[in-house]
Amino acid sequence: MSDFNVLIPKLGESIQEATITKLFVKQGDTVIEDQILFEIATDKVDSEIPSPVAGTIKEIRCAENDLIPVGQIVIVIGLDKDEKSTQEPLIAEKKEDITKPEPVIELQSPQTVTKDELKSTGRFYSPLVKSIAIKEGVSLSELDSITGSGLGGRVQKSDILQFVEQRHGGSKGASSQPATAVKTPSFPAPQVERPKVSVSVGAEDTILKMDRIRKLIANHMVMSKQVSPHVTTVVEADVTNIVLWRNAAKNDFEKKHGEKLTFMPVFVEATAKALAEFRQVNASVDEENIILRKHINIAIAVATNDGNLVVPVIKDADSKNLVGLAREVNNFGKAGRENKLNPDDLQGGTFTITNFGSFGGLIGTPIINQPQVAILAVGIIEKKPAVMETPTGDAIVVRHKMFLSLSYDHRVVDGMLGGKFLRRIADLLEQFEQPQNI
Repeated sequence: MSDFNVLIPKLGESIQEATITKLFVKQGDTVIEDQILFEIATDKVDSEIPSPVAGTIKEIRCAENDLIPVGQIVIVIGLDKDEKSTQEPLIAEKKEDITKPEPVIELQSPQTVTKDELKSTGRFYSPLVKSIAIKEGVSLSELDSITGSGLGGRVQKSDILQFVEQRHGGSKGASSQPATAVKTPSFPAPQVERPKVSVSVGAEDTILKMDRIRKLIANHMVMSKQVSPHVTTVVEADVTNIVLWRNAAKNDFEKKHGEKLTFMPVFVEATAKALAEFRQVNASVDEENIILRKHINIAIAVATNDGNLVVPVIKDADSKNLVGLAREVNNFGKAGRENKLNPDDLQGGTFTITNFGSFGGLIGTPIINQPQVAILAVGIIEKKPAVMETPTGDAIVVRHKMFLSLSYDHRVVDGMLGGKFLRRIADLLEQFEQPQNI
């Protein structure tokens, strides 16, 4: 018998460890390829780790809520190809997990779920859950009605087996109670004494428990305000040329490149150019050292469908043209809203842009995304009357304008540097020229 070691995978250049939030297997279980083994969490992203191979769980070297370094072995799977040795774990699993008699295939409902139906459903089901649903005659509507205990409500093996047991009369050990929520793992954070606020709760008030991601966001924001003295500078930019170009080019752009043309790629391009000129804004602070980043990796704040926030990173943004930037902005926006980003998508940011304008905001004073030293907020674009000089004198005309606000770490970015950098972004937007061959 040969063994296969399952490790904590590489989760990004800055992540060195992850917390085991949930184990889905135990020693002696037989697993198939792509079956979910365990769930991990970092301060950036949650991930379910599938089995790369089929075999038998020989050893589990971790427990739930353990903090494990990247690259460490957590599960050992035996790759036993001998038929006799692989049958025993299967029998043991059936005795322990499936106490009902085998269903009679001939009596299954004609509405039993099929492989083709499972492919077309919008909800994710692991290969193991799919095979159990087909074998046990679970219809697609029944499968969709199961409340999953996995990440994002994902249906796990235990969920569908419990459903099957309850549908056939239940078992003595079956429980109708919902799955227990996964405990929030702890991560290293500055030990700062915070004042406790006394809050009264009325009889008609509703109390919502913060989920793990919301707690991490809250802690990260509080930490950033405690670490960095924040200063915010605001300028107004005339983006009429950009608006007129986009309105004229967006349909042809989508037909040619298959991507929707928004304003964000233009903002990213201008910001990347400005960061290349003002290197001290593309930086981090390490105690008394200033680290000037070589790569310009711009993070874009994206609101998720569950009300939280993720910040995917466009790597080497200064090396990409508008088409490449549009593609990455659109892909990251969609994946971020649907919680489908990979851990590496969230790593390595050197500067962040957040779009207050997408929700109708005029001006924002965002909190710095540590360990960066600045963050740009873009407001809504509005038509405004403006005074323009003409050969015959001043005239009031309608222009498209927006506010740009920059929050920066006053330890290393003073008012002059922050003001010049922000003004440079505004100038690049105002001097926008229609790109050629796009």
